[in-house]
Amino acid sequence: MKLAVAATALIFAAGCTTDPFTGEQRMSNTAGGAAIGAGLGALAGLAVGGSDRAQRNAVLIGAGVGALGGGAIGNYMDRQEDELRQQLQGTGVSVTRQGDQIILNMPSNVTFDTDQDQVRGEFYNTLNSVALVLRRYEQTIVDVNGHTDSTGNPSYNQGLSERRALSVANYLNAQGIDGRRFAVNGFGDRQPVTSNATPEGRQQNRRVEIYLAPIT
Repeated sequence: MKLAVAATALIFAAGCTTDPFTGEQRMSNTAGGAAIGAGLGALAGLAVGGSDRAQRNAVLIGAGVGALGGGAIGNYMDRQEDELRQQLQGTGVSVTRQGDQIILNMPSNVTFDTDQDQVRGEFYNTLNSVALVLRRYEQTIVDVNGHTDSTGNPSYNQGLSERRALSVANYLNAQGIDGRRFAVNGFGDRQPVTSNATPEGRQQNRRVEIYLAPIT
C-alpha cells in the first residue's frame, strides 16, 4: 500500500538550525520528534500515493529538475553512493548498490523501539546524514519501504510497516527533501529477506529500506 508524504511546513521551519560544520540547514532533534510525533494526523498537501517512478520522473522533469542519461547516470550514482557510505559508516545502516539503484537498509532495532512507529531520537542524526546527501543529489527519487517479520496478526503488521515507512519519509521530508520525490510503501511480512523461523531471521526481516534511483 502506498501512502502520502506529509508536508508539515510550519513545524519544520520553526525547528531548522544551521549545522556549524557544514552550513547546511537541518532539523533539530526536538523539532524532528515533534514532527514525527504528529504522525498520520499531519498528512496534508502534496501526496504521491500510487505514483510509480515514471510518474514521479515526469512530474519532477516538468518542474524543472533535469533528467540524467547515458554515462552521466553511473557517475552520478557512484558519487552519491560514496557519500552515503562515508556518512553512514558505523550507524548500523547498510548501503547496497544494484545497478543504477542504491538501497539503504535500516534495521528496526536501531531505527525504532519495539513495536513502535516513531523514529528513535538516537537515530535522528543518521537520518540527517541521509538527508544531507539527498539534498546534494536532487536528481534522485526515493522509495521508502517498511517491512515486518511474520509474528502476530498480518493486518497489524501491514499497518505497522506503513507507519514506520511513513515516519522515516516524514523525517526526511522535514529536512527539506521535495515530497514529490517520494513514494512510501508498507509490505507487512510479505517480503522477508530470510526465514522467520529464528529470532535472528525475524530481526533481519524487521526493517525500513530506502531505494534511491536516478531521474531519467
